[in-house]
Amino acid sequence: MRGYDLAKPALFALPPETAHGVTARLMRAAQGTPVEDAVRRRYALEDDRLHAEAFGCSFPSPVGVAAGFDKNAHVPRLLAALGFGHVEVGGVTAEPQAGNPRPRLFRLPEDRALINRMGFNNDGADEIGERLASSDLPDVPVGVNVGKSKSTPLDEAPSDYLYTYERVSAHADYVVVNVSSPNTPGLRSLQNRDALEAILGELLDAGAEPLLVKLSPDLPRPAIEEALGVVDDLDLDGVVATNTTTDRPESLQSHNRAEEGGLSGKPLEGRATSLVRFVAERTDVPVVGVGGVSDAEGAYRKIRAGASVVQLYTALIYEGPGLARGINEGLLDLLERDGFDSVGDAVGVDLE
Repeated sequence: MRGYDLAKPALFALPPETAHGVTARLMRAAQGTPVEDAVRRRYALEDDRLHAEAFGCSFPSPVGVAAGFDKNAHVPRLLAALGFGHVEVGGVTAEPQAGNPRPRLFRLPEDRALINRMGFNNDGADEIGERLASSDLPDVPVGVNVGKSKSTPLDEAPSDYLYTYERVSAHADYVVVNVSSPNTPGLRSLQNRDALEAILGELLDAGAEPLLVKLSPDLPRPAIEEALGVVDDLDLDGVVATNTTTDRPESLQSHNRAEEGGLSGKPLEGRATSLVRFVAERTDVPVVGVGGVSDAEGAYRKIRAGASVVQLYTALIYEGPGLARGINEGLLDLLERDGFDSVGDAVGVDLE
């Protein structure tokens, strides 16, 4: 039996956010100690066939950690030691935020899913920027996901995003503009063309590069095409597809399925992969595939659908610290099965 199988019942007996806090504190205690080296020897997998290139970054593995797990940039080194090929921290806002009232994170174990309505709780751009500047960051790409402060009016969003960008970008390998979280009032309205152009144009004028935008799976396809038009017009570096969904599939079994917030995990997988393909068919920029990745087969489907790299969060809660290694080992088997010499050779092979 794996160690996580022994610890999981105790963690799942705690409220989800409490369990996450306990885990994060243990990770912080291990980071920078011999324990981190032991973790790396156990879980990291080095193989050139796993290397990926996207938006000017080199990834030792295509499997990364999505924004939301390490909101305040406390444990990127430990996450890299677990075998992840990149870590996206945040979402970070200009102002420190407590987020929405608790409870705001819910497990749906029967569905291998989570629902969250966290509300961009984070230490704020000043503190997180200083933390990134003073930290010994890992040798894998570290991205920063930036969102809008809740108190900032929508028409002042460009300057709000710019404030955050200016404080975190110097120590980020890429920056993701998050206009698609369902948990900040009005945020998703910023995905329309005029608002997107204003926000992204402000950051580009400040020299933001590489710059990506994260889109919602709930956008109608014409609206996604319009957003991709902005991506192409402004020559952005990439697209993250997708964020969580407010939809509730009829297949959900958990009693928590009616909770408000963004649904993530296995129920989102097919929809997210479909959107990766939709985006990849309509733009030449790299796509980061997010949504329901929990095993090598799911990661591989997103890669074949056009994702240069993939991210996960929810599956880490259910599967534990061996997840990245398991996916990476499985990807090597799948690449060999299909005759590909590298992950890059498999990107987009299922596109028409």
